[in-house]
Amino acid sequence: MALKAVVFDFDGTLMDTESSAYESINSIYADHGQELALETWAVCIGTIGGFDPHADLQTRTGKTLDKDGLHKMYRTRHVERLQSASLRLGVLDRLEEARSLGWKIGLASSSDLAWIEGHLRRQGIRDYFEVIRSSDDVKRVKPDPELYIRAVEALGVKPDEALAIEDSVNGLRAAKAAGLWGLAVPNPVTKQMDFVQADILVSDLDQTTFAQVEAELQARIVQK
Repeated sequence: MALKAVVFDFDGTLMDTESSAYESINSIYADHGQELALETWAVCIGTIGGFDPHADLQTRTGKTLDKDGLHKMYRTRHVERLQSASLRLGVLDRLEEARSLGWKIGLASSSDLAWIEGHLRRQGIRDYFEVIRSSDDVKRVKPDPELYIRAVEALGVKPDEALAIEDSVNGLRAAKAAGLWGLAVPNPVTKQMDFVQADILVSDLDQTTFAQVEAELQARIVQK
């Protein structure tokens, strides 16, 4: 087994957008005298759907609420919070390491391409990624494996030659279903999730190297 590629998730993995997202939606709940439990919100992390905050707020308040207005408010607050956001620990080091190892570098995200591209360029890391597959490219987002299947096909590698890096269970399920190895790096919003499917679990990407990851995975294969 020799790894030839790495496929990163975006939201919550390269940047901690998930904390911002939760804080933003919870601020809207607070406007209506409510509080959104993290475990309720967590079902939609890494995917689209699974929980409808508009319907939930209407039920809680007994009022008819403007769905488009709530979404615009959420998006505005989310974007404002992310203006000062930076890359997670170790991200740039691992991108540089992947490049030095000669690995192909891809990205697979349930978000839309405009959102991804904007943040990658703002952080100055767009040029690292040879392939980006987003919700614009597939019929079904994570936990469906289609995003990862399309990413590794575009990179020209086999699934078991690629390492997926994910912060959420929905994303990890997608990667494993597609046949990739899975490295989980939870953020403050996802750290309570059960990452039993992860081949390797670290708190941040500065806690390991790809050389160490490959060696550990190789050792496990030999032991089997």
